[in-house]
Amino acid sequence: MHIGHIPLTNRLFVAPMAGVTDRPFRRLCMALGAGYAVSEMVTSRRDLWNSLKTSRRANHDGEPGPIAVQIAGTEAAMMAEAAVYNIERGAQIIDINMGCPAKKVCNKWAGSALMQDEALAVAIARAVVEACAPRGVPVTLKMRTGWCAGHRNAVALARQFEAVGVAMLTVHGRTREQGYSGAAEYDTVAAVKAAVRVPVVANGDVDSPEKARQVLAATGADALMVGRAAQGRPWIFREIGHFLATGEHLAPPLVAELERLLLAHLDEHYSLYGAETGVRSARKHIAWYLRSLPGGEAFRQRMNTLDDCRAQQAAVAEYLRVLGGSMDRLPAPGPQAQHTTKTTEGSWA
Repeated sequence: MHIGHIPLTNRLFVAPMAGVTDRPFRRLCMALGAGYAVSEMVTSRRDLWNSLKTSRRANHDGEPGPIAVQIAGTEAAMMAEAAVYNIERGAQIIDINMGCPAKKVCNKWAGSALMQDEALAVAIARAVVEACAPRGVPVTLKMRTGWCAGHRNAVALARQFEAVGVAMLTVHGRTREQGYSGAAEYDTVAAVKAAVRVPVVANGDVDSPEKARQVLAATGADALMVGRAAQGRPWIFREIGHFLATGEHLAPPLVAELERLLLAHLDEHYSLYGAETGVRSARKHIAWYLRSLPGGEAFRQRMNTLDDCRAQQAAVAEYLRVLGGSMDRLPAPGPQAQHTTKTTEGSWA
């Protein structure tokens, strides 16, 4: 699996999710079996590049390559400029966001709203490719099947994106109108795959090893992108990889491994965000990790009252040590909860 000239270790990708796929989360998913991870989206607006939120999103310190940055915007020239800005800060791959369904993004005609204006969408893709090509940086693009059920134009756009030089396409099997509701459909992804020669990535509702195998078979896609199912379960990538390779399931992680992974995740999270912001923004990650565990909901409610990161981390450690005294391994995963919280939607800063 390659993106342009850049080789990847496997075909299991971490989906970009605003408020979730920050550097600590990307690093953890890569360590647990993902072959590629895309950053949270970074705005193309120059006046926001120096904001604290954008600077955190553009921080790739210690991150294993390839470093992929997703950019969002509505003007071709500004998107090209944003691509160069991020390349100068370490990006090795630029991804264009035409898939975000969040109202705050679509109301500005960015994200999946661009699929309503094919000429503008293609102009943006062309401008970004032309800015990146001299620097040896491939451009990818993530989109939905269309704006609504009556306007599924992913296939038509895919052909045009390939023609202007986009090196890989990811298709989320929902329209913008669906948001994250209902079930993803894969016929459109398969049609895109049949229409172009560049790699195509299937995204949407990949939440188990069996579902991963099913989606690959249904679409013929070159790779899979996992989003919400990795929240609190970053080891899903190694589970899928092992199942695709052997047909067998890995045992769930040991409670002791979860303790080690989560405490290390929190350390890096606090380091990136600082104590005041870090203790608040870590709460959602902790809740996702513990949501299916005995006493997890009661612990979450108590943990949300803690305003000190060291107290938060100590409480997590104590909870998991007690849990480890009664069970060796995490329970086998059931149906994955669908996360549509505000933290996973887009933001311009």
